[in-house]
Order: sequence, then C-alpha cells, then structure tokens
Amino acid sequence: MLLSCVEDEEQQPEIEPVGSSAFQELYDQGVDRYLGTIKPISSAQAGPSGVTQYLFSNLDGPVCFTGSQFSMFTRNGSSNNLMIFLQGGGFCSPVVCEAVEEGIPYIPFGILNPSDPQNPVANFNVGYVPYCDGSMMAGDNEVDSDGDGVKDRFFKGLQNLSASLDVIVQNYPSPDKIVLAGNSAGGFAVHTALPLVRKLYPKARIYVVNDSGQGLGNPGGFEGLFTYWNANAFIPSSCSDCIGADGNLTGLHKYQLEQDDNIRMAYISSKQDSISSAALGAPAFEAQLIEAAMELNNAHPERFQSLIDNGDAHTYIIRSFNLEIGGISVRQWIKEMINETADWETVIE
Repeated sequence: MLLSCVEDEEQQPEIEPVGSSAFQELYDQGVDRYLGTIKPISSAQAGPSGVTQYLFSNLDGPVCFTGSQFSMFTRNGSSNNLMIFLQGGGFCSPVVCEAVEEGIPYIPFGILNPSDPQNPVANFNVGYVPYCDGSMMAGDNEVDSDGDGVKDRFFKGLQNLSASLDVIVQNYPSPDKIVLAGNSAGGFAVHTALPLVRKLYPKARIYVVNDSGQGLGNPGGFEGLFTYWNANAFIPSSCSDCIGADGNLTGLHKYQLEQDDNIRMAYISSKQDSISSAALGAPAFEAQLIEAAMELNNAHPERFQSLIDNGDAHTYIIRSFNLEIGGISVRQWIKEMINETADWETVIE
C-alpha cells in the first residue's frame, strides 16, 4: 500500500487549539504540552471506505511502549457529529507489564459499526486511537525495566493521544456533538483525554462513556502508577481527594463533572469484572463500583448515570453492544444518553 505524505495535503487548514477555562489548572500543570506539536509522517486509505490511517515517526514522538510504530485512524461519517474512540489493552507497572505491544487497527464492530442502522453513532465521524503505550494514554516517561542500563519501556501515551487528537481536530474542526468513548484501558483514558478534547473543542457538548475502566484500586496504587508513568499532571494539585484514601479515582471523575457542566458521563461495567477486579477481589470491587456510581449520580443526577451488569464480563461497547442489561440494551442506553431523553437512568442488574 502506498502512503501519501501528509505534508503534501496543503488544502487541509491548520486548526489552532482554543483554550477553555474548564480545566485551566490542568493546562497550567502541562497536560496540553504536546497539543499542536506533532504531525503524522504519512497517511493512506485503510480497509473500509472512508477509513484513513495516519502513521507517526517513532524516532522522538508517538510510539508504542516497546518502541514500535504508532498509528491512528479516522473514518468519515455523514453527520456533523464526532466520536473519539480510545481502544484498550492492559497497562505496565513497575512490577508487571500486561499491555498489548501493538495497537489494534480500526475494527467496524459494536459502537464502531457504521452499517448497523440501530447504532446511535453509525453516521458519526470517528477518530479511532489504538492503545499500545502501557500507560493509559497518560504517560510521558522512558524507563529501564530490567536494570541493564538501557531504557526499554517508552510510556508515550500523552504524545500518542495528543498527536491523535490533533489529527482529529484537523479533520473534524467543529462537530455539534462529541462522544468520547473507550473500553478497558481506553475507558480509563477517556478521563485523561477529556481536558484535551475540551481544549480543542471549547463549545461542543461531550458525552463521556467509560466502559470497564472506572479506576478502582488499592490505596497507593494509582499514585505509584502515575509517578512511574510521569503522569501526575493529570491530577489537579487543588484536588486533595481526586485520588481517594481508598485508592479510587472517583474524586477525579467528580472533579471533571464539577469543572465542566457541558459534559455527560457514564460508567458501563459488570459487578465483578474479571479483569478490573484483579487487584481488589471481586466482592470488594463490586461494593466499591456501586458506591462510586451512586456517589457520582447523587452529586450530578442529570449528567451521570451507570449501566452495571450482573456477572464478571469485561467491556461491552465493542463486543456486547446489543446485550440487554436490566431490560435495556447497551446500544439503546447510550442512545438515550446522547439524545438526552428522560429515560436515561442508572440501571444496576
């Protein structure tokens, strides 16, 4: 497949990031430092009609954590709405690394399926960000994991995400609505991406869908990970409970809802998610998940809801988009969220 140089596409306008005061503290801490600084080296049609792949140099920029090349995708829709989808794939800690080494290319399944007439975002433009950085799309660090004096893990999640968002805003500069969705590590990363998306799109209504990445852990766990990845800029210094005493990120999600009243936010999860519950154990995970969901719903009942399945399944919006939970399908529940109907409410099976 021949690649066309992005630099030759002179007809594409430059879009300068526009500030938004909603997350100014985070911008002051530097979370936006890579916006507008990285361009892809090439682009080409990839797979289905309307899908374009953008490749980046791995010399000193976006890269997978093993050093392999990073790329992202766009798909043109037929509306003026936009979905930004963040793929998942594990993470790396100082103790163990269980992250995918190569990003999953664009896949037209579930919420990404443009041929499903019942998919509420079927005609949306799409920016698809694969995951391969091992740092929940937040990291900015290089480490020597085996002590041989050579750096061998490249946590460039912030560069990968920022460069991808720049491509997305170049292609889709003024959408009416934005669905910011992700699953697993990508579900976690929607909260990393939110302040960056808001800076690029200061006026758009944003619908944040966190599928199976709620950020529940043991005390000290996330502090250690954010330090390892050099991602502490995403925790506002004024927010003493953004990482709670219990180790959870519920306070950060509440902070985001309080900072930006032009967003809606959703959790989708099973009660005892077999992947996400590994650190806490299934019973403790279930209790903390429901507690977090209720805390956020009580604080923002018009803008936060949860869809919680019985059992231990992990992720829904790609693999189980048509599954019914408590009498409503995942697909229909997201439709109610985006259409802002009175039927959008918390469902716990």
